[in-house]
Amino acid sequence: MMFPGIGTTLNIITIILGGAIGVFIGSRINQKLRDLILDALGCVTIISAADALMDFWNPAFQSAMPSGWALLVLVFSLIFGAVFGSLMRIEERLENIGEKLKSKFSKSEGNNFVEGFVSASLIFAIGPLAILGSISDGMGTGIDQLVLKSTLDGFAALAFAASLGWGVALSSIPVGIYQFAWTAVGLFLGSILADYQVLAMTTVGGILLIGISLRLLRIKTIEIGNLLPALAFAPILALFAHQFI
Repeated sequence: MMFPGIGTTLNIITIILGGAIGVFIGSRINQKLRDLILDALGCVTIISAADALMDFWNPAFQSAMPSGWALLVLVFSLIFGAVFGSLMRIEERLENIGEKLKSKFSKSEGNNFVEGFVSASLIFAIGPLAILGSISDGMGTGIDQLVLKSTLDGFAALAFAASLGWGVALSSIPVGIYQFAWTAVGLFLGSILADYQVLAMTTVGGILLIGISLRLLRIKTIEIGNLLPALAFAPILALFAHQFI
């Protein structure tokens, strides 16, 4: 029987199953190969980021923004997001949740558990499919997008968990909360975001994915969690620029 939220429920199940299989496989893989897999995932994340960033040049976004404001919306979204996220200590809170889950479920994985939990939570939550698919689920217009996302996330969770352990599977908790919130938006408010607002949000998500890829490749540790509010500021600032400038 179909019900609002079934798409996110399926997504949670695939992340847990993919993570569990990945942990089972990962225990049979040496550390050098695990690191290589992590490097490969970092490179793939760059491709996902590039795909999301393509929306910056989407005519629907560019035409909705005053001249020069398409880039400014992204800049101010990230600045406001960084300030708000730092004040809320989102990255620290995410890591604390990861540490608590680690103490309950896995004490033997070291920093990999927390890194897996934080990185996977961000990767699975960022992107248009998480938002649009969840809203569509809530509106009752289909779960096709979340079925696709669930398939992709399941395989990604398998690959990540092989290197980062059980934290990846438990990332299903914040991902579920995030997507159920968007499902509620779709259920009670309908489609509230214009196309250009979603495109602004997706583009900012692409920038955050670049930061995640740098973490996975061990190039630079960026506090992506503290930048998450930028995803909320993007559609608001895009609306402001569209309406008042």
